[in-house]
Amino acid sequence: MTIAGGDPSAGSPSFWETFDNTQCKRILELGTATLYEAAGQIGALPSLIASTASGQTLCGRAFPVQVAAGDNLALHHAIYAAQPTDILVVSASGGREFGYFGEVMARAAMAIGIAGLVIDGGVRDADRMAKLGFPVFATARCVRGTTKRPDAVLCVGGEIALGDVSVRSGDLVVGDGDGVIVLPSDRAYSALAAADQRESKEALIFERLASGESTIDIYGLPLLPGAS
Repeated sequence: MTIAGGDPSAGSPSFWETFDNTQCKRILELGTATLYEAAGQIGALPSLIASTASGQTLCGRAFPVQVAAGDNLALHHAIYAAQPTDILVVSASGGREFGYFGEVMARAAMAIGIAGLVIDGGVRDADRMAKLGFPVFATARCVRGTTKRPDAVLCVGGEIALGDVSVRSGDLVVGDGDGVIVLPSDRAYSALAAADQRESKEALIFERLASGESTIDIYGLPLLPGAS
């Protein structure tokens, strides 16, 4: 079992020291797909992890948690170990058919200032949490309850794996309608700079498309056999 308190200086202090609402808004404008490509195609969480309500987004610092399948005691403790604006990023150890998090925990998290939840597992009260304005990205909605066993607390604030992505405290988490990505904070600045450049190039492509050019010509794509 790993238990660590939230640390605002985890990862790259310079990134989080300058992080503010303006930067968060810009990151969300760029979107997960652009950031994923700009970062070198890294950090994409499993596609089953999706927003539980239309239009939800999140952006902030990762606070990793791992629970044993069917138990949520670690999540209760994580709420009070994390820092304001952290995002709980949770592995349910493959046990997706349980409701690990619901309205009560969402209200507790919001009182602390936690910015959202990403979980490779189920949640319940999804509609109520959406009405509260607490963004949730999960693999499932599930009404099945959980146990609360001390021996089932596997990780609070340490390092976890979701799919092929390692998630560490202090990583950058971004979620939108396309999914969720997690980037090491020491690569965040370079990813954002590359994303800005990518967006500028795409703006030129949009202009060329509007003028009548084809994607085949713009990207220099191979012609089909026999095509002239």
